[in-house]
Parts: sequence; structure tokens; C-alpha cells
Amino acid sequence: MIRMDNVVKRFGEQTVLSGVSFAVGEGEIFGLLGPSGAGKTTIINILTNQLDADGGSHSIGAGPLQTGLMLDEDGLYTRLSCLDNLNVFAGVYGIPRSLSVQALKNVGLEDAAKKPVRTLSKGMRQRLALARAVLHRPKVLFLDEPTGGLDPATARGIHSLILRLRDGGATVFLTTHNMDEAYKLCDSVALLHRGVIVEKGSPAEICTRHGAFKTTPDLEAVFIKLTGVELE
Repeated sequence: MIRMDNVVKRFGEQTVLSGVSFAVGEGEIFGLLGPSGAGKTTIINILTNQLDADGGSHSIGAGPLQTGLMLDEDGLYTRLSCLDNLNVFAGVYGIPRSLSVQALKNVGLEDAAKKPVRTLSKGMRQRLALARAVLHRPKVLFLDEPTGGLDPATARGIHSLILRLRDGGATVFLTTHNMDEAYKLCDSVALLHRGVIVEKGSPAEICTRHGAFKTTPDLEAVFIKLTGVELE
């Protein structure tokens, strides 16, 4: 469903992606793992045609109207209510406004439907951004650090929704530097360090290959072993 083959990206003289290759199957949660600055967001921007690659090829098995995005910059209209924000995008996608109400329920924001976005907490804004990303029931969903900075309860709610989306047939591309989150959610992962994928496979396979089991599998220990870098 998603593929990159030997993709290279440069900004001026700096090479930020060096021959990145991976494939994501339909109906899979794929985790791209690495610290801030590793190149995770650049990969999403290339896959979604917001940036041009300088080499290699890439593809997504879904059109723009079948793709959902939740990025670091949420792009919400702060003066509008939660419901009105979603209704704007319902109009763009040509779908019934009743789906806006359902999307708010899916992320636990039905009681905040009339609240202006500017009054929301960070966690509520992130849930609203996720509701917008899944409003049109996309086949492919890109989530860039969807639980960064959230409290554990809110993060668990987002995790549950991501799993439900996968179970409903969506392909989910998730970036994170939270290795525990990745182990719980992802069918397969790639570890990215300074624009290079240093390991990939299922979380359990990776931990087994590198002997990274204590009481539980430890993806972070694998990353440190391979790169010498501790995650933030």
C-alpha cells in the first residue's frame, strides 16, 4: 500500500535521507521510529507529495481523497467550533455533515462540539486533528507523533482509535520516538537514524535478533545498540 525505494532527500548541502527503502502492506500499522531530526516528517512529506525527493521512487495505493493526515501543525481554525471545523472539511470531501458528529464521538469530543478551538487543551486539539484526519474514512492514514506530549489516559484513547481504524481496514503510517507505543501498536517498524534505516521488521523479530528482552521486549535498547543514541 505504501512503498519507498532508495529515496534520497537533500536540503542544500545536507543530506537528510540516504537511500530509504521500505514497504507497508494493506491494513497494517507501520511505525517509523527515531528521535527528533531523524527524517521522519520529511518522509511523510515526500510520500504525501508535499516535498519532492532528489532520488529514488515512492508510491501510495490511494488517491488524495482516500488519504488522511495528522501532522505536527494541526491547521485547525481556532475561531471556529470543533464541529464547524469538521463541517468545513466535510464540505471539501463532499460527505454528509452527520459524519462530523460521528467523528467527534469517535475521539470523545462530542461534549465539546460547540467549543471554539482556541479554548481547547493540547490533548483535545490533537484528538480533534485526528477526528479531521479520519473524517472521510481514508484508506491510508499518516499520523506524525500523534500522542506527543499527551497525558497517558488521552494517549491510550488515541491508541484504541488507531487500532480500531486498522481493524476496519485502514493502513496506518505512524511516526514516533516512543518505542513502547510502537511495540503496542505496530505490525512492523523501521528504525531511522540520521536519514538511514538501520533496522526493520516486526517489533518482536527485531528484539529477538538483538537479544533485547528483559521482562518485556525493548525496542529502545535495540536503537541504542545500533546507533549509540538515546531517544528523547
